[in-house]
Amino acid sequence: MARNTYGLDLGSYEIKVYDKKQDTIWKEKNVLAVQDKKEIIAIGEDAYQMYEKTPPDIEVAFPMRDGVISRFNDMQNLLQNILKKNRHFSRGAEYVIAVPTDVTEVQKKAFFDLVIHSNAKAREVNIVERSIADAVGLGIDVQNTTGVMIINFGGETTELSVLTEGGIVFNRLLKLGGTTLDQEIVNLVRNSHDFLIGSRTAEILRQQFDVFNGDSETAFSVAGRDLITGLPMRKTISITLVRAAFKDTLLECMKAVRSMLDRTPPEIRKAIYQNGIYLTGGIANMSGLDAYVESMTKIHTTAAQKPGICAVNGLKKIMLSKDLSKLAYSMLDESYRWMR
Repeated sequence: MARNTYGLDLGSYEIKVYDKKQDTIWKEKNVLAVQDKKEIIAIGEDAYQMYEKTPPDIEVAFPMRDGVISRFNDMQNLLQNILKKNRHFSRGAEYVIAVPTDVTEVQKKAFFDLVIHSNAKAREVNIVERSIADAVGLGIDVQNTTGVMIINFGGETTELSVLTEGGIVFNRLLKLGGTTLDQEIVNLVRNSHDFLIGSRTAEILRQQFDVFNGDSETAFSVAGRDLITGLPMRKTISITLVRAAFKDTLLECMKAVRSMLDRTPPEIRKAIYQNGIYLTGGIANMSGLDAYVESMTKIHTTAAQKPGICAVNGLKKIMLSKDLSKLAYSMLDESYRWMR
């Protein structure tokens, strides 16, 4: 019986999986619900629906924080349950995992250990830098490109990368993402309206408003709690408030992008101006974000067609191509002997 191979892109908010045997890509929320700190009662989307609604004895936990694994055992249990959930899961499979670059080697190895030391009894685990996986998913000739910038806007982090000729010249992981934008919405609604909304409600506002292109008169009614009376009620939140909430976070991202471009060697920077900037990650789904980045950098910017699964699409191509498979490496190689 042929063993299966899985490609994993473990995001702070979502896990994306490529199943080679089934030739399918699927995703699940990276969250689980634990009762009395010992019993897992829900995983994935089921657990996410419980977020901010549970009694004190049930904790809805996100095992990853700021792009790295913060709760190793929870992450291991969640991954194993997700792979088994309505899937043809088999032990002894091979895994290819996308990891952020701008983290410590110990944090990077945690992704490797997550699978190699689990009940899945993985036969082999290889690592791919996420920015490389993104580039392959975008259809960029990674080995021969003279220079390109990729911005991965994720749930909790934004990863900036400059690539040339198969390698990463610069990479920076910003602790800014969709949850940052959501918290800014919560804070501004609270300060301007004396009205408390949850992060789930803020996420819905972020997703429903066409922040960059929408009519300034657009508004939505949301449920929350009045901080003066203490009573639950509904209030209308305008698109202008959400735009104001986004401003500082987006400007901080663009400041980091310009700083990286300033540090980039002249020949590579010239190639980036010719080849452009590419946006990936779930937040890149926001209509108009590409135009905003282009207006702030004066460089042609393109959002991936399916930015949320761009990296896992890249893993798929790497797994299916003999030439591209060289982009993956094992942490059992000689250069990582000190970490064993």
